[in-house]
Amino acid sequence: MSQELKEFRVSNDAMNDPEELQRRIDDEGYLFFKRLVNPDKLWELRREMMSMIQQVGWLVAGTDPMDGIADINMRYTEGDNEYSAGYAEVYKIENFHRAGHWLEYLDIIEKMAGAPIMPHPQKIARIWFPKYTEHTTPKHQDFVHFQGSYDNITCWAPIGDCPIELGGLAVIPGSHKVNRVLDHHFSLGAGGLIVDETEHEDINPVWYTTDYEAGDALFFPALTIHQALPNYTEDKLRLSLDNRYMVIGDQISEHMLSPHEPSQLSWEDVYPHWQSDDLKYYWKEYDNPVVEKDLSFGDKARVEVIELAREGNEQAIYALTRGARNSPDAVTPEVWAVLDELGVEV
Repeated sequence: MSQELKEFRVSNDAMNDPEELQRRIDDEGYLFFKRLVNPDKLWELRREMMSMIQQVGWLVAGTDPMDGIADINMRYTEGDNEYSAGYAEVYKIENFHRAGHWLEYLDIIEKMAGAPIMPHPQKIARIWFPKYTEHTTPKHQDFVHFQGSYDNITCWAPIGDCPIELGGLAVIPGSHKVNRVLDHHFSLGAGGLIVDETEHEDINPVWYTTDYEAGDALFFPALTIHQALPNYTEDKLRLSLDNRYMVIGDQISEHMLSPHEPSQLSWEDVYPHWQSDDLKYYWKEYDNPVVEKDLSFGDKARVEVIELAREGNEQAIYALTRGARNSPDAVTPEVWAVLDELGVEV
């Protein structure tokens, strides 16, 4: 980033003060904790997940999977069929799903929410390759992707140490106070939607982050503007947890009851090799209203990407080409026409 990054306020001093936690997240739009979870738990999870990532061919063969040394010839991201194939194997890991239910996370979120909470079924792992900066998760609000309630809480936690150059998360404190979903536009980065915070006079565009360590955790509500920082390392894979939590009784969007879409899995695909049954379909025990997914955010971006491609925008052309290559049956006639106009071969 071209501008200076400021350091998070650490809220460990308020861990046992629910009223202060609620005051801080209401005021600043995030809470950050150092070593909220015993780092050993993250290192154990890292060993299991990185070992699978090495098995699918994304780490250099023969290296210690704990080092996360990426094979940069295998760089993929969400939207690539190759990413989905590898991600699916990681997504089946039982302990990855259990991490979203760790009591350390649940306890602190219930304190900041002031109410009983439930983890969303859709757990997410973020696996980011080095020097693939154009695909970095862009500036956005989580509501456009996960929906349900503005009060949903995101928990982002590195699985291992994550210094700034490896590409942790950054937020704009106070940006949630806009109390509305801002206009998002097409982006090539993960999630496909970006917001320009400088267009809004009621947002002070100052970014905060830190050099994360194993056990650290960042929490923020669905309207806080945030982004991933680029992974500028030579050869290190960045691995993190990225999960959502809701107050029991709030509404949940129907798509959050399914596995993360890039995995292309059903729950029947996820569960077969699990050792325990207690977390299988656990959300069915709760009476949370289910609402349809609002497709307008993605629909708007799809219109924009076609317009930009016609204007010669390289990232838009790449996005359309990738979609046509990976999911040709889902591509509209208009997209095929644009690619034909541009002389793009798929």
